Order: sequence, then C-alpha cells, then structure tokens
Amino acid sequence: MGVLPDIIGLHHTFAFPMIIHIDMDAFYASVEERDRPELVGRPVIVGGSPEQRGVVSAANYAARYFGVHSAMPTATARRLCPQAVFLPVRLDHYAEVSRQIREIFSRYTPLVEPLSLDEAFLDVSGSSRLFGSAIDIARQTRQAIREEVRLVASAGVAPNKFLAKIASDLEKPDGFVVVEPEHVQRFLDPLPVTQIWGIGRQGCKIMQQLGVRTIADLRRLPLELLARRFGTNGEHFWRLARGVDDRPVVPDREAKSISHETTFASDIDELEILRACLSELTDQVARRLRRHVFRASVVQVKVRFADFRTITRSQKLSEPTNVTDDFRQVAYEILASRLPANHLPVRLLGMGVSGIDRSGVRQGLLFDTHQRQRGARLDEVSDLVRNRFGSSALRRGSSLARDSRQKPERGIGESH
Repeated sequence: MGVLPDIIGLHHTFAFPMIIHIDMDAFYASVEERDRPELVGRPVIVGGSPEQRGVVSAANYAARYFGVHSAMPTATARRLCPQAVFLPVRLDHYAEVSRQIREIFSRYTPLVEPLSLDEAFLDVSGSSRLFGSAIDIARQTRQAIREEVRLVASAGVAPNKFLAKIASDLEKPDGFVVVEPEHVQRFLDPLPVTQIWGIGRQGCKIMQQLGVRTIADLRRLPLELLARRFGTNGEHFWRLARGVDDRPVVPDREAKSISHETTFASDIDELEILRACLSELTDQVARRLRRHVFRASVVQVKVRFADFRTITRSQKLSEPTNVTDDFRQVAYEILASRLPANHLPVRLLGMGVSGIDRSGVRQGLLFDTHQRQRGARLDEVSDLVRNRFGSSALRRGSSLARDSRQKPERGIGESH
C-alpha cells in the first residue's frame, strides 16, 4: 500500500454505508497499449495531430514523466517528449470499453453513478450479504476489470464520495486505498489543501495568505473567516475539511440531471480547445441519455475559472431530445456568448442536461428540419452499430468532411 498504512484497514468489515470510487488509470492511453502490445513501456499520447494544432486527450504515465498532460497542445507535447507515439482519439472504442466496465459494476450493485467514461461511484451498502464487505467488492471489481477487460483500475473505499475520490487518486496507478470512518480526520489532515474540491490557483494564493497549506490548517480556521474570504464556497471548504459530504450515489435512471465535466491540468484560455472539450463532453452525455431511452429539455454548461469562481449557464430547448447535435449547438452558443467578457482562463468545464423525460416517447414537431431528423437517425444507427461491433465502426459524416478540409483535431482532458 505504501501511503498512510496506519489508517488503512484491509480486513475490517463495515456495518455502515461505504462508497467505492473506481478510476481507470490513463484510460484512453491504456486501451491503446492493450490493443497494441508493442506500445507497452513507451510514452503514448492520445489526441489531435501535432501538425494540425491538436490537443492532448490523454497521456500514459511514461509520457507524463516528461511533463505531458491533458489539454496541452500536442505540438508542445511533442517538444517535451519527441519519442512518444501519437495516436488519434477513438472515442467510440473507449465508450465500448467503458460499457464493458459498467457491466462489471452492475454485478455488485445497481447504485452506480458514472462521472465519465473512465470513473464511477458505487454505493455497495446493500451488497455485503452477497459479496462481502466494501473492501472485498472493490478487490473483486478491480480483479474482474483486470482479467476481463485487461485494464488496470485504481479504487478508493470510504464513507462518502469526496473521501472515496481522494483515496482512489493517492496511489495511482493500480492504487487501492481504504479510509475507515473512525480515521477520516487522520486521513485528511496531512493532505495538501489543494485536495479540497474547488480550490484552484487563485484559491491557493488566498490560502497561503492565511497560512493554510494542509487540510489540517484549513480545519483550524473559523467558518466566519472562510465565509468572509470565499463567500458561499467558504462553508463548502469548511465541511469538506471535516470529511462531510452528504451527496448520495445517484444512478442515471434516478438522476434529475446527467452531466460530465473535466478539470484541466493547466488553465485553458483558447476558445477552440474549450469547444473541442465541450463537444466530447456533449457526446458522452447524449449517449448516456440514449442508452436509457431518456430525453432532456435543458442544456447546461458549467465553467470554473482560474480564481475558482464557478458559473453555470443553461438554456431550455423547444422539446426534449437526445440528439447529439441538438445539444452541441446549444452548448457552443452558451460557451461563445454567455460567459463574462474578458473572463479568466478556465480550470474546469462541464456539460449537462436536465428536464429528463423518461417516457421513451418522442412526438416529432410538425416542422422538424431534415437536418434534425437526419441527426436523430444517425445517432440511432450509430449507437446500434457501435454497441454490437465496438470500436469505431462508424464515423460521422461531419468528421469526414472536417478531415477532408484538414481542420484541427481536438481532444478532451481525461481524468487522472
């Protein structure tokens, strides 16, 4: 284990709710290494072309050693690591692999909340009689992923989502960390304050001014001071420093909204890169809707700036839909026209939908455009083919046209 061994109990059976966070290690790049064994041990970078102002979507740990990270221009990545193998994004293929991983999760609990293609929360509170403790289930899940999908996952087991996510990240790759409820504060206190969700670069500067470097330092500050310096985020920081997180694990079938978001390794101030990331986030959200035969009527875009200020902008559609292009066009419009003027660089970008319609019935508008009908049919056929054959069996006509015009490829920052 190596990290904090005195607070990690591997043989304790918990009699209270426990959450598992599973996070695939360098997911996109690991899938490529699995499919092409000759790449194992070499730096692998997945993203757009260095010659076409592409962006890094993912990098394996061999490439990260040279300073390569997601959302970095691939031209920069090539300068840092010229010996790396550069591969295009195969999002359809990664989505199929993700589906296989989700099927493993569903064997142990119906309470699975996906965060992206490569990570999810599992509430296994009601599964112990069948499968053993949360620790046992986390081990079994990681082993099944290793044997059946031939990939490596890190896991964190803890009393809530915040703690489980921190735990899964502590010993990557191939990490396995358990936080016992009676040792939550001992687990948190030594960690850097940057582990608190929402504290960005500007927030760190304020923390340093207050003499705060660790979570223990933060915990000693009074709530009134945090509220004065950070506004509504002050109470959020105060609660997380004490390991308090009451959010339940909400599976898609019960969710009032469905979203994906990504935090960039470096703040992004280029609109083209943000659009590219937003496009792939939108694609993932739309697929989740279609998988459950849901539709949504509200599009939301979430942006966290370098000073950790977070805004959400939304727009209601004329009717519920699950057509990818319907969402994408609205999300682009929000990004282009509804952010503050001269805003700071972006630390986090998210896309979501709400107003979920679970009826499974769509009544077409009398004046549905040909393009909209075509988009719906394309999504339907594409999903069927991809679910059956996996991989990137189909490509959108728009992507072929884009390639023919030699426009830049873009990628999304993958979580670590």
